[in-house]
Amino acid sequence: MHRLLYQLNLFLTLGFCLVATQAVSASDAPNVIFVMADDLGIGDLSATNPDCKIDTPNLQTMADQGITFLDAHSSSAVCTPTRYGVITGRYNWRSRLAKGVLSGTSKHLIPADRPTVAHLLRKAGYHTQMIGKWHLGWDWQKTSEGKKSAIEFSQPVKNGPDINGFDGYYGHCGSLDMPPYVWVDTGKCTAIPVREEGVTRSEDAYGWYRKGPISPDFDVPQVLPHLFDKAVAHINERAADAKAGNPFFLYLPLPAPHTPIVPLPPFKGASGINPYADFVMQVDHHMGDLLAAIKKAGIDDDTLVFFTSDNGCSPEANFDVLKEHGHDPSAGYRGHKADIYEGGHRVPLIVRWPNGIQPGQTTDATCCLTDLYSTLRELTEQPAEDLGGEDSYSLVPVFNGAASTGRETLISHSIGGSFSIRKSDWKLCLSAGSGGWSDPREPAAKKQNLPPMQLFNLKQDRSEQHNLIDQNPDKVKELLQQLANEVHQGRSTPGNPVDNDRPITFLPAGVTMP
Repeated sequence: MHRLLYQLNLFLTLGFCLVATQAVSASDAPNVIFVMADDLGIGDLSATNPDCKIDTPNLQTMADQGITFLDAHSSSAVCTPTRYGVITGRYNWRSRLAKGVLSGTSKHLIPADRPTVAHLLRKAGYHTQMIGKWHLGWDWQKTSEGKKSAIEFSQPVKNGPDINGFDGYYGHCGSLDMPPYVWVDTGKCTAIPVREEGVTRSEDAYGWYRKGPISPDFDVPQVLPHLFDKAVAHINERAADAKAGNPFFLYLPLPAPHTPIVPLPPFKGASGINPYADFVMQVDHHMGDLLAAIKKAGIDDDTLVFFTSDNGCSPEANFDVLKEHGHDPSAGYRGHKADIYEGGHRVPLIVRWPNGIQPGQTTDATCCLTDLYSTLRELTEQPAEDLGGEDSYSLVPVFNGAASTGRETLISHSIGGSFSIRKSDWKLCLSAGSGGWSDPREPAAKKQNLPPMQLFNLKQDRSEQHNLIDQNPDKVKELLQQLANEVHQGRSTPGNPVDNDRPITFLPAGVTMP
């Protein structure tokens, strides 16, 4: 009898401890580092393209130690709108930016009262930091000189990432080929430009950048390693607090391998292909250093690291040269950066978290970079609200082995403002051509009298070559009605309807709702 009671007590005690351990681990939210490359194609990493001809061993190791998403998408096929989606968990076309991207002198895009992942994590007790390429606008102070205006670099920068939930930030405003070339550290320029600098395409077909003001401490070829150095320093600075239970969030949007494509030795020429491939190798090297720094700081097990890209590869990479070496940055998918086709918005996504993700996983779960918001909301155990993450689904179930996040649809957007909607294997492109830069561009497609919409079955036709719109009118009707509903509801997730920031039109000219 005593033996039986002892076993029963032991069983209950162990059971209680197990439940308690699970409860603690569920509430023990990790540090989060979100690294986003710029113009890196899904075919440019061995983890997402077995035929990749560029050496990316560090990101392959990261994939081997975590989970690789093979059906991940940016919300847009270009820079600014994708960044909006990452930060807000909301499709970019719901904002005031209907198409295109911002410049290096554009005003801020995300209002202070718009919920962001940084607001979310700060509410959960995180320290939040942005280091890198912002490209969502901030407000330079300017003075008028006749009909022109000039930036007053000695004056504070207003409405930067700090109004969007970041405790601090260090970075540049636009892409690395957009002036001004100035570092801003949480509202203050680190140095005042004293001259202008630029490189023309004729001078360097890969390393060109537009002429404009440049600060003495801004060295274009050194920008990529400089930002990684800043990131490593920040990790080391926050490590002690992180170990004490005060986690951090680091948003690290890279300027590479976008133009200017400026690989440094020993990477310059290392690929044997071209400078773009060299630059990808350099990005991979710096990611290895970053992961090593996390481990050296003693926070490896409790740090969740994402690596992805803001859109597909750009033509600036020189596709012809890459093809000569057997390399396809779109990995067999049609199109590239700017396009509504898969090559424009299907991106690599690798996630590593030793304490939370079993290593060596790959998944075909469809996801979008907007899903960061709900993923972090679930990990920090915060309730869903009407505003914030309107187009975001948590990746946590997939981290734990589920086949799906619950996302049934995916809406994509091109540089020209064209929409597509995906549901299961079916994808409806609301454009006659690419909606972007690949052939046929929209004006040429219309001159060729191509149908104003395109329907593809991606399971049967991953390269989007066969338009099935005439054979499947019911599927077209279904997808159009689904798109209309998600547009007008202001969200694609369950919840109360909310407003978009502007009236949204998505139908091509001459097309009406069925």
